[in-house]
Amino acid sequence: MDHVSALLVELGLLFLGLALLGLGARRLGLSPIPFVLVAALAVGEGGVVPLDTAEPFLTAAAEIGVVLLLLTLGLEFSATELFGSLRRHAPSGLVDLVLNAPPGFAAGLLLGLPWQGALALAGITWISSSGIVARLLGDLGRLANRETPAVLSVLVLEDLAMALFLPLLAVALAGAGPVSALGGVALAVGAVLLVLLAAQRHGDRLGRLLSHDDDEQVLLRLVGVTLLVAGLAQAVGVSAAVGAFLVGLALPASFADRARALLSPLRDLFAALFFVAFGLSTDPGAILPVLPAALVLALVTAGTKVATGWYAARRDGVAVPGRLRAGTALVARGEFSIVIAGLAVAAGIPELGPLATAYVLLLAVSGPLLTRFVEPLSARFARPAVAT
Repeated sequence: MDHVSALLVELGLLFLGLALLGLGARRLGLSPIPFVLVAALAVGEGGVVPLDTAEPFLTAAAEIGVVLLLLTLGLEFSATELFGSLRRHAPSGLVDLVLNAPPGFAAGLLLGLPWQGALALAGITWISSSGIVARLLGDLGRLANRETPAVLSVLVLEDLAMALFLPLLAVALAGAGPVSALGGVALAVGAVLLVLLAAQRHGDRLGRLLSHDDDEQVLLRLVGVTLLVAGLAQAVGVSAAVGAFLVGLALPASFADRARALLSPLRDLFAALFFVAFGLSTDPGAILPVLPAALVLALVTAGTKVATGWYAARRDGVAVPGRLRAGTALVARGEFSIVIAGLAVAAGIPELGPLATAYVLLLAVSGPLLTRFVEPLSARFARPAVAT
């Protein structure tokens, strides 16, 4: 079978498999994310049915999937709402950092990693998966919930913080001095502020530029601009996800409704491929030796993430059920954690790779399940408070 034939057959079987997994998940009332992640292990490196021909395509599609997820997330809010939310939730971001980064750093030192590896593991345990959480909120119909602005504020603060952390980590892994580290952070801060300023001042103009009577024109313009901004953001040391989020944020509400409707099928397709690609990159055989350490770290930092979401939602006056939903929604780790681990492995700390993979898989699977099943539990907690 030639290359093109093999590619089409593999992708066809993959899409049919995703359809069946999604159908089964819907019938159980669950998000399909955990099912897709676990199933992807069977077709990845060391799996039963490897997708050798389709893997390069899936790797590129995964990047687009994250960008589209964050674009549609940004379309839910205006720039004014974001700035107000960031001002209100700056303490939540600080609590998030204090609760979730130190366990990773301490675990890295206890496991014998160099301090640079421990710093990378701190980032891995700190940052939630914007891609998984965004998809999860949509799957469970929680985008309009009272606690959702608090959840999104924490995610945005984390994504913006990554614009500072990733350049700093790269410099530390390279063994450079403090001057180089400050230069990388300054460049990242300048890029983020520039995009935020443009989003606030020229959003209406951008909306008019992208508008057209033809849906095809709107879709091509919107996706083109988003990918361009995301690529430029990544090139200057800012996350592509942050760039995509800011594009969605910059668009006026009158255009955002139409954009969401046009993007939804495309976003869902590429988001599914992102989770498949994540599973494909994992060798099941490398997970078992580090599973005990990853499990302990996952349990500790799942609890600290729940505490983070609880605190953020309480600041918005959300009741106990909403606080629990907010906390469990933040448990999942994913794309940023894998990026951080990749930097450390490429810099000569290969032992971090299996640990990070096992940790992320545990929380990428258990996080969506936990937030799905916490609903009846949180309602039970709320009843005594209502009765009094």
